[in-house]
Amino acid sequence: MNPQQSRTSNQSVGVHVGTIAYEGLLWDAYLEFVDDPRRPLSFRGRLRFDRAAGPDGAGESAQTTVIIIEESYEEAVAKARSMDDRQLSALLRSALPER
Repeated sequence: MNPQQSRTSNQSVGVHVGTIAYEGLLWDAYLEFVDDPRRPLSFRGRLRFDRAAGPDGAGESAQTTVIIIEESYEEAVAKARSMDDRQLSALLRSALPER
């Protein structure tokens, strides 16, 4: 699959970039690409965090705004995967609604 196909056809799935523990729960982090018609040759991405369903059967999801802008698919994925658990936790905390 080429990067352009990944960007459009797997947009809801995203590229898995890590799993973190936050407040005693596990969250998966995914890089989702967002098209920008003004910059069709750039790869712009946001992070989406998904929590598995808890005891009540409800899962949870949160996402950042576009925070990764690179010239290639590979560079964008590498940038997202280079984030450590501390950075991912901070981004998740900023994306969750206040509790």
